[in-house]
Amino acid sequence: MLKQYDPQTARQTILKRTPPDEFPVSQRVLDNIAKLFGESLTAEQAVTKILKDVRMNGDSALQQWTQRLDQIDLKPAPVSKALIQSSLDSLAPEQRDALEKAAARIETFHRRQPLTSWFTNELGGTLGQIIRPIQRVGLYVPGGTAPLPSTVLMSAIPARVAGVKDIVAVTPPNRSVSNTDLPVNPMILAACAIAGVDEVYLLGGAQAIAALAYGTETIRSVDKIFGPGNLFVTLAKRQVYGVVGIDGLAGPTETIVIADEFANPAWVAADLLAQAEHDFLASAILLTPSQSLIEKVQIEVANQLEQRGRADIILASLENRGGAVLTQDLNEALQLANEYAPEHLALSVSDPWRWVEKVNNAGGVFVGEYSFEVLGDYLAGPSHVMPTGGSARFASPLNVWDFIKIVSLVALDEKTVQAISPIAATIAEAEGLDAHANAALLRSQT
Repeated sequence: MLKQYDPQTARQTILKRTPPDEFPVSQRVLDNIAKLFGESLTAEQAVTKILKDVRMNGDSALQQWTQRLDQIDLKPAPVSKALIQSSLDSLAPEQRDALEKAAARIETFHRRQPLTSWFTNELGGTLGQIIRPIQRVGLYVPGGTAPLPSTVLMSAIPARVAGVKDIVAVTPPNRSVSNTDLPVNPMILAACAIAGVDEVYLLGGAQAIAALAYGTETIRSVDKIFGPGNLFVTLAKRQVYGVVGIDGLAGPTETIVIADEFANPAWVAADLLAQAEHDFLASAILLTPSQSLIEKVQIEVANQLEQRGRADIILASLENRGGAVLTQDLNEALQLANEYAPEHLALSVSDPWRWVEKVNNAGGVFVGEYSFEVLGDYLAGPSHVMPTGGSARFASPLNVWDFIKIVSLVALDEKTVQAISPIAATIAEAEGLDAHANAALLRSQT
């Protein structure tokens, strides 16, 4: 169930990164695309058609694609503020308390992130950087088999702290929800109320991304799109980049647990299962130099799996994308982790702080067995939207800086301009741009 690998084999299998363009698309998905479109198309081609249709036909295209893909006939319209508030008011007290406490921790954490404009006169006159929030952002909130109100909090609260004026959330309609008003999980709407989301629309898939990017008669376009989604959402975000900004291209979620012989095998197993239940494609991997721990964790995984409601998803995830890797020592485990650059890296070792300085590539590092990744999913403080697919080599978790822009300020004095304009002219002439050189020399001659 939890297969064991040596490091070399692991590098060629469960630790091998697949480029986004080469990620396999199941035949079932391709068959569904052919049925919907009446022709054989790749997932990317299907997304292109949906984006173009929404761009050209607006609300009517949104309604048609929602009906075809989600089997719900919904005209595009914002969810009423009364329904959003009533969803919050109708929550069980313990659920509302949990969301509000999580929101408070997330806000406290992100308010510690410095957002300060600065100015200097060291270079003549005044130079500096002005911090400005993005004016309007769109948040994609998954709402399928596992609706994620936590994603609302983890995305909208940093945006609010940054000073974003308009926060728009889109979430797919869910036919399985027995809501007399709208097919949407009330926990998602409640989280929108707590986080201060301004507009909510029941839209999913590529058509939701198209609406946010291009706008329709009902939905005003945004400046940047955030949030994880399925393959079609990810492809749509990639195609609209440039029309709008995007936070990144989210892939399946992933966790690496580095553990030594002193780790609690029941806790390690529980952490792996918690990650694996997200998705068939989720990755839950144990790296350890202890053969004894691997064997104990394998037993725990088998025992705990029997009690899990999403056992079929967990089993598929562990068999296809998970495993235990026996390393020579913890140094080799850290080396493998840095090569893989996981979204989540848990240090379940006896002296975790000793190893933190060796972590170079990870979306988040969870230090010690009590700092387990599930707490990061909900309320530890940092956003749980973290880089996947190896992008932790160059990307960061979602944070307040993702919702702001830097405007450079240039206000030079005359003395400085006369001193440096000839230098600019020299460089311009070397580049063959004599109009640039002329503009600079005219200032130096006054």
